[in-house]
Amino acid sequence: MTTQSVTLGRSSNQARALGEFAIDFMAGKFPPPKASVFERLDLFHLDSVCCAVSALAMKTNAPTVLKKEALSYPIQEKGTGATCFGSTQRVSPEKAILANCAAVREWDSNGTNFGFNPDQNATAGEFGHNDFYPVAIAAAQAKGLDGFHASLGMLLIDEIRGRLAEVFSLKDKKIDHVLHGAIASTAVYGAMTGADARQIESALGLLIAHYVPYRAIRSGKQLSDSKGASAAISTEMGIVSLHRAARGFAGPADIFRNRQAIFCLANPPDAENESPFDLTLTCGGEKFALLDMHFKLGLYEHQSAGAIQAVIELLQKYPKLLTDGRFPDHIEITIYEPAFSIICDPAKKNPQTRQTADHSMLFIIASLLEKAYRSQATSWEDLMLLPADYTMDQINNPTIRSLMDKIHVRHGGSSFDRKYPKGIPTSIRLRHNDLGTLESGLIMYPLGHSRSNFSATKEILHVKMHQLASLGVEQPHAMMSRFTDLRNASAQEIQALYSFDILDG
Repeated sequence: MTTQSVTLGRSSNQARALGEFAIDFMAGKFPPPKASVFERLDLFHLDSVCCAVSALAMKTNAPTVLKKEALSYPIQEKGTGATCFGSTQRVSPEKAILANCAAVREWDSNGTNFGFNPDQNATAGEFGHNDFYPVAIAAAQAKGLDGFHASLGMLLIDEIRGRLAEVFSLKDKKIDHVLHGAIASTAVYGAMTGADARQIESALGLLIAHYVPYRAIRSGKQLSDSKGASAAISTEMGIVSLHRAARGFAGPADIFRNRQAIFCLANPPDAENESPFDLTLTCGGEKFALLDMHFKLGLYEHQSAGAIQAVIELLQKYPKLLTDGRFPDHIEITIYEPAFSIICDPAKKNPQTRQTADHSMLFIIASLLEKAYRSQATSWEDLMLLPADYTMDQINNPTIRSLMDKIHVRHGGSSFDRKYPKGIPTSIRLRHNDLGTLESGLIMYPLGHSRSNFSATKEILHVKMHQLASLGVEQPHAMMSRFTDLRNASAQEIQALYSFDILDG
């Protein structure tokens, strides 16, 4: 049987080995991924693009500022550089990546991983998101590569960052999870653009020694543009490091075993000359990290998906729950760590920005109930939280604020915690004046979760993607079609992939 995984052992120079692996993967030296993997990749990629174009059309701040910045770095030489969403102008690749990754991430509505792989005893449980597909597109545009190679690059970025999330928890050390994605992006971009393994090793050394992002990015009473643009900024630095290394600059070598670098500092290895982890990477077949990633079916922090599912199921089971102008008198949500600390902490009780509201369990559930009451709808498709649900008018909506006061969240303790990150265990209990006490029961795999009903998830996902695409382009179906079956796209089609008009919101 052909080997379909490669382990980079902790006693080896993993930085150099990661470069060698990426080069071999992009060169097709391993068994090809199965068609089902590419099909799932296309869905995740299209979902991210729909997020991006809608954010740009609605002139959200960070994507708008960073796209303007990117366009101020034009490249006139034909066949070089990369493009931003909605533009034909060639710009420096790291600037296109900066702008495009920020646009993908702005809504916080793209794919999510939880770093959980019990088959490999790799359950560090780090978060991560597929913010980084524009890296592979930029590399393909800069080097004239076709859709198959662009798809391989996207898949490999998800594989490396997903497996790093399984073996090393950054959040526990107050480091932002985007570092894993920046590492993956740097290695893959180097492999796609002709860097050798030594140059990739130097670039990773530069990135990890000079540009580690801390969770100050997403801390504080109100979140800022830095939260959404974190992946973009860290990845920009990774690509700059790669370009620098490719020109001959020697960065720190063997960075994963460097005792003064963040990995060994944070988790000192048991033995000399080791890193804190082995890293096993899928190289062929279908068991890629991508298949354990989750879809978001709207705009919300994914840790709240179990509560959203619970509310929707209660609305469907009890049609009179929100009739006659009545809301529940008391709402109790039981949830696990780390969700309890992240989206249920006191700082999220009074959101003043969208970035804070979509990370507030109280706001998300209150907004969902207010929308259900207003529309008398009970389905995911109709109750999906979209950009219009996070305007300042909605954030300050008195009905939503009143409902927030009725919501109480408690930590479910070890019985809940040990079920995460396999699932996202959540339950809701409502007290209603007419209906009495209503309970959702335990929700583990809400729609969108990798273990949920994929057919049902896919149906709702298509609604979400079309809704977001409609905010960004005049002909959403035409735009969306160019991202279908991307592995068979020509090099010329990849060059023009982002060259469509975005509505001026």
